[in-house]
Amino acid sequence: MSSPEISVIIPSYNGERYIVQAIDSVRIQQNCSYEIIIIDDGSTDQTRDVLQSYNNQIHYVYQDNQGVSAARNKGIELSRGEFIAFLDADDYFLPDKLAAQLAVFKAQPELGIVHSGWCRVNSQGNPIVDVCPWQNVPNLDLESWLIWKPVLPSAMMFRREWLVKVGGFDSRFPPAEDTELILRLALKGCQANWLRKITVCYRQHEQSSTNQGLPQARSLTNVIEHFFSQPDLPISIRFIEKRVRYGTFVWIAWYLYSTGHPALMAEYLKKAWLSKPYLPTDSIINWIESFSKYSSNLGETFDAYCFTSLPEWQDLTKWLIAYIETESLSTTSNASFSNLISNQISSVKED
Repeated sequence: MSSPEISVIIPSYNGERYIVQAIDSVRIQQNCSYEIIIIDDGSTDQTRDVLQSYNNQIHYVYQDNQGVSAARNKGIELSRGEFIAFLDADDYFLPDKLAAQLAVFKAQPELGIVHSGWCRVNSQGNPIVDVCPWQNVPNLDLESWLIWKPVLPSAMMFRREWLVKVGGFDSRFPPAEDTELILRLALKGCQANWLRKITVCYRQHEQSSTNQGLPQARSLTNVIEHFFSQPDLPISIRFIEKRVRYGTFVWIAWYLYSTGHPALMAEYLKKAWLSKPYLPTDSIINWIESFSKYSSNLGETFDAYCFTSLPEWQDLTKWLIAYIETESLSTTSNASFSNLISNQISSVKED
């Protein structure tokens, strides 16, 4: 039996509700050869029964629950394709996804990753917003991965030899193990490029990992700490360390705010403040603008007035004023500092 060009690995834990759509979205792919590997990571629902009708069309493996990293790594171990595409069981490919990314690999054989855009959809599969990360991140190098972190495994395709070379996913960093893997690949010299096309629908629902506010915040913090703890990083990367930490903390703060953790949001904004690459007043402006931008990327509207009415934000601004005065970082008075924030909130609201 000849080997397929692409191995599609679908890890699943209690994914009976969506996994049929995920599998069928692979089966409609044309102009390439592929295999479908399902790693059932200890499901307790009817996943096994749901998959019975596929018979020999899939390679189904059940294992005790070990987490998505172990499930993906098992899929890599079993794969026979030169290229690997991951697909979460609640996401689904759009037609021509595999062939289009394969064509980029064939045109640029030096690549180890081909990335693409995605459409955020709700639990019913209705579109929320298209995400085209190349608009902000035209080049996928280590610096860009660190600063922007535009990572979504279901939108990517990998050259298998690179995944094997770095040892696959690291189970110490759930649910940000995908970001840690990409940083490790880029640091080792794995080149990546865009297929500037929406290729997958990324489902948002109550059980999706993007709703795990606290674990996601802690995991991403640990990934960044782990990365910068390495002794032999390039000087150019050390040079942007403060900027990376700042941007990561601001994103985590917004994420905590959006998932209902305002007190922890304020704590991460304090962390961002201590790593800020901007002047004090510019940092406040950047926070408001960043929160608005991140919300817009989810197809949501950021209500700046509501946000700045939070007790946690009011306490944070008092902390900032005290910090500025104590450290003599600025001669901005309490009144002018508050006025600056109010004016910026008004401009964001008008935009």
